[in-house]
Amino acid sequence: MNDLSRVQLASYVDHTLLKTDSTEGDIVALAAEAVDLGTFAICVSPSMLPVDAPLGEVLVATVCGFPSGKHLSSIKAAEAAEAVRGGADEIDMVIDIGMLRAGDPQAVETDIRTVREAVPDSTLKVIIESAALSDAEIVDACRAAESAGADFVKTSTGFHPSGGASVDAVRLMRETVGDRLGVKASGGIRAYDDALAMIDAGATRLGLSGTAAVLAGCRC
Repeated sequence: MNDLSRVQLASYVDHTLLKTDSTEGDIVALAAEAVDLGTFAICVSPSMLPVDAPLGEVLVATVCGFPSGKHLSSIKAAEAAEAVRGGADEIDMVIDIGMLRAGDPQAVETDIRTVREAVPDSTLKVIIESAALSDAEIVDACRAAESAGADFVKTSTGFHPSGGASVDAVRLMRETVGDRLGVKASGGIRAYDDALAMIDAGATRLGLSGTAAVLAGCRC
């Protein structure tokens, strides 16, 4: 694809800080950087809500069931609802990929739907840990997310030992959901050309922790 400007690329980005030792001061700095860079959103841990910093037009995303997905659906739903009350505009939920590996995508769909019903008016992104799944399991996860009413499918938490986003996974996810859902590529995207490759493969959102460094690589 053609090069994107810093402004264009920033509009794809959820500027992310999910480290376990993050402080309120770190989140205030993240928010200020997001505003300065012009990112779409920030993504923070639910315990850091509400974000006590000027955000302008930058939205707030958070995670639930993070990072393992091995939480009861009712707990994920409660966590998501509490996050929305705390000011989150978007929820990135982690599925239980063990359900997929056990051949039960219907259980995954039920898990997602439980969260969807708890936050009906919020953007819901479904993290599938694509690097840990077969192609068939990726397709099953995307179909479950769509059937359950999610808005996005997302590659990765960035915490799984199998790795983060790949161009092949993003392309397969896009082929599966068509233009009906967004696709968020997240995990291991550290350079401008990597970000462009993900967008070219079908990503409509990027999860980046090193946003400034990625944007610094823009050639136009």
